[in-house]
Amino acid sequence: MCTDQMTDQIVDRPHRRSFLKISGAVAAMTFAGALSSIAYADALTKAQRGKLSPTDILALMKKGNKRFYTGKRQDHNFLAQQRASAKGQYPAAVLLTCIDSRAPAETILDLRIGDVFNSRVAGNIENADILGSMEFACKISGAKVVLVMGHTACGAIKGAIDNAELGNLTGLLAKIKPAVEATTYAGERTSKNYAFVDAVARKNVEITMGSIRKGSSVLAEMESKGEIKIAGAMYNLETGVVDFFAG
Repeated sequence: MCTDQMTDQIVDRPHRRSFLKISGAVAAMTFAGALSSIAYADALTKAQRGKLSPTDILALMKKGNKRFYTGKRQDHNFLAQQRASAKGQYPAAVLLTCIDSRAPAETILDLRIGDVFNSRVAGNIENADILGSMEFACKISGAKVVLVMGHTACGAIKGAIDNAELGNLTGLLAKIKPAVEATTYAGERTSKNYAFVDAVARKNVEITMGSIRKGSSVLAEMESKGEIKIAGAMYNLETGVVDFFAG
């Protein structure tokens, strides 16, 4: 049975369905072969995370997004999750996402308290502090996926295209401008053309993924050993769908 089939079955369980429940199911398939042997809890445990591969974790996030955009999000008991994770955390991934209020990663991926680390900054760009945070998340805390997620109609991308200047924002947008220049696009290259804006946003994600590998020898080495996977994604504000991609 494939991971997608397995997780589809688990999604049908009532009430306390979760990223954790599904991750336990994937672990059961891979390592135990029996769903009945999994003990479900309110927060991801170190042992359960340890049985998941980076590919498994990405598959679970894809399933969570599908639940979101089809209106089948799980009935989360956030209070129980808060209590269960208070004395320790074992997130499966670290995300770098935009501050846009319409793109809260934990919601659109249908995640729980304790499932992921999430760094948010306009334009989902990396810097030394974020790289350090990612190194902590993966090397010290054991996360297995680094996901850079941009989104459609991004205001930071529009600002970079328009050469906007405003205090410290000027420097931030300067880090996005290489993506504007690197985007191959035959149509109108302005912020009023949303197709171009979205093309630049995707290119920005790709460039950021490369910058993470270049800027962090720690993460690059972990990826080369298969310990983690660095991936990209684009969230569509109109449809609610997240498009995952490698790069």
